[in-house]
Amino acid sequence: MARRKRRELQEINASSMADIAFLLLVFFLVTTTFDSDYGIQRRLPEKRKDEPVVKETKRRNAFVILVNREDRILVNGEEGDIRKLKEDVIEFILNPQNKENLSEKKLFKSKYFGDVMVSKGVVVLQNDRGTSYKRYIQVQNELAKAFQEMRNQIARERFNTTYDQLKYLAERADEDAMKKVEAIEEILPLSISEAQPKNVGGN
Repeated sequence: MARRKRRELQEINASSMADIAFLLLVFFLVTTTFDSDYGIQRRLPEKRKDEPVVKETKRRNAFVILVNREDRILVNGEEGDIRKLKEDVIEFILNPQNKENLSEKKLFKSKYFGDVMVSKGVVVLQNDRGTSYKRYIQVQNELAKAFQEMRNQIARERFNTTYDQLKYLAERADEDAMKKVEAIEEILPLSISEAQPKNVGGN
């Protein structure tokens, strides 16, 4: 029997592989969406000329939050709970029963509301250098929710609407809404002071 000659394998033409890989890369870059759930949008208040940069704060007027490297929360030196943080901040700032261990109040002359009692309270946040970014965002979100809820309460009592709705209208150049938003933020500013991260500790 005659031997059949083995057919030689034909070489694969790979000259176009680089072009295909480039096209696939471009395709995935164009079609892929990047998750952007984490982040904080906060506009810092402008520097006021009528107040010193450094201001003494009484101990009762400071709501101190420490987050250690193990992501544990300490509120005024005691173990805290992220699930209660919003309510604790609201109670501290508003102090509805005028408790001596919560923030003081002062008389403030508002152009829009007249004479009103406002809080002297300041939320002080201190993170450890080892605090996770996830825990940092959780704490920031709870603080933002607390002030948002208090501002919504003022808007409902004064204007029969919400601060969120007024803010929405103000961003669309509604002058009346802009004045109301400014008045609410004047008597309830975002009083959050954030210190530089340091080694808070893990105990």
